Amino acid sequence: MMSEPEILPLRAQAARGQVREPERSQFVHLLRHFLERFFNHETASPDGDAKTRIVQVAFAAGLPPFVVAMYLWPVYHPLWPVHYPVNEYTMRHSTLPGPPPYWLQVNHHFFFVIYSFVAVGIAMVFEWDLFFPDLLDLFVLKPLPIPDLRLFLARVSAIALLVGGFLFDANVFATVVLVPAIDPPNLPRFLAGHILATGGAGLFAAVFVLALQGVLVAALGERLFRRISLLLQGLLIGALLMMLLLFPVFSGVVPALVQSAGTFARWCPPFWFLGVYERLMEGPFALSIYTQLARTGCIATLMVAAVVILTYPLAYLRRTRQLIEGATAYPRGNWLGKVVSGLVNRAIVRSPEQRAIFHYVTQTLLRVSRYRIYLVFYGGVGLSIVISSVLRISVVHHQVRAAISASGLRASIGIVSFWTIAGLRVAFLSPGNQQGSWIFHFVHGRPPEIPTAHKQLSAAKIWALLFAAILTGVACLIACAIAPPGLLTWRAVIAQLLVATGLCLLLNDFFFLHVRTIAFTGEPIDESPNLAIALAKYFTFFPIVVWLSFASGPWIEHAGWRYIAIAVGISLAHWLIELRHREVVRQYCLFFDPGDRGNSFHLLLDLRDYGVCWQNAENRPIPDDCENSVLQESVVSKK
Repeated sequence: MMSEPEILPLRAQAARGQVREPERSQFVHLLRHFLERFFNHETASPDGDAKTRIVQVAFAAGLPPFVVAMYLWPVYHPLWPVHYPVNEYTMRHSTLPGPPPYWLQVNHHFFFVIYSFVAVGIAMVFEWDLFFPDLLDLFVLKPLPIPDLRLFLARVSAIALLVGGFLFDANVFATVVLVPAIDPPNLPRFLAGHILATGGAGLFAAVFVLALQGVLVAALGERLFRRISLLLQGLLIGALLMMLLLFPVFSGVVPALVQSAGTFARWCPPFWFLGVYERLMEGPFALSIYTQLARTGCIATLMVAAVVILTYPLAYLRRTRQLIEGATAYPRGNWLGKVVSGLVNRAIVRSPEQRAIFHYVTQTLLRVSRYRIYLVFYGGVGLSIVISSVLRISVVHHQVRAAISASGLRASIGIVSFWTIAGLRVAFLSPGNQQGSWIFHFVHGRPPEIPTAHKQLSAAKIWALLFAAILTGVACLIACAIAPPGLLTWRAVIAQLLVATGLCLLLNDFFFLHVRTIAFTGEPIDESPNLAIALAKYFTFFPIVVWLSFASGPWIEHAGWRYIAIAVGISLAHWLIELRHREVVRQYCLFFDPGDRGNSFHLLLDLRDYGVCWQNAENRPIPDDCENSVLQESVVSKK
């Protein structure tokens, strides 16, 4: 909370003199503008509170390595002998109070390298659309007397400051805590290795994302790039998060990967900067493979930076020119879409209200990238968790082996359905279409009648259920293709299909139980949501879903009557939740407050919600916004 301004008497205020605004050049104004847009665009901050978003991002990026560094203090300063497992890399049963074995220390260094790489990479992918001009820049900044070169340099400087800020935030706090936590024998070498390795890993991730985007925009153009942009964002997010989530798996095979100097270590960027870390820490006593990996990392970073320098100006110019010229739209008939739409209309959404909302959701998701980016990020999180749950890596006779986990395959069904429906709920409830939501209020009233409101809300639930069922079905097919023989029996397959169906249906009911607004027309709330409570809900509910997905299959397979029991239980739970949802909608329609902030927009358009006044004629008082005296007299006479 910012402190209130001090209230001074007029004489004291006059003694202060005239308030002088700081003199800033045009370049500085542009730089501040572009930096603010990184955190104040509609995807990062829908409520427009950029300062709060910056603080949240700073804490989210800097807190994990800071906490890990604190927890390393008892590892390096044990109060009693610590027992480590004996293997070819750990040559002792126990150790006196002192530092852990060598390869365990290497794994600790490897975590900070991977975290810097992942954190900066995710930040760059999230700000993907703001590295080049958009229509807002074209309409607002182009008519102003600003030289094009100055505009270009201001954007480049803002990108450089963004990268530098994330590098500083993701690494500086952990570096301060690591020094007393691990008590390095050579402090200058440790600081040089840690700072250059973590900074180099994050810098490589940033320039790689910029180089990839620059090459694609310069080669394909804006129109083709937009078609593959979201797919690339999802793949990059999934790969980065998978790298971080698989760290516990990698930590057990890092010695084998490093000493064998295999293909994976030579082509995986975090291993390059681990080589920088260990080469600077150990000096001439480091393994020879560290020198090779460090040399590869330096050369790769310089090459990718050169690609950015060459391609970014070309992509910038081509993007600007295509925005000015515009894109020519050619009407094309999609016969497959028409066939699917007809089947959905006849079999699933039969009422006009449901059809309107169902196709409104489809067209909005296809046209507005802001909503699709939520699905991309949630999909990337789900994909990374699935891969980290299914993949198992081990070392057998100095060779790295990958295997498929049967328990991970069972749990993957719950992971896919959970993150799919969670992402759809976040997208549907995201505010931003208030300018177009008045049409629903004008046609059906605000709120509509109870049957109409239930049909409108059920259409979004049906859309989410179909989408989640399709993705979960694809996940089941992939699981069957790679599953061990024990999971391919007819009893196991039917049990997994029952579990997938039940999870999709019940998760969809739970997530949309208290949703009372049409998709994409949610109203921004007055208070900022508590991010900690929201994350706590996910961390509490998600493990329960994964455990149910893992444990339900084997339990069902043991007896034939359990198949019928689980189907009846799913149907009964769905029926009870549906009754509760109808009650929530009924309460919302009966006790609706027409004087709230969300009712003001269509009042400003002189589209007063007279339908609410007519509905209130039977059971509720006349609201103050029924300003038409003739209408008030009619309502009173009807009473």
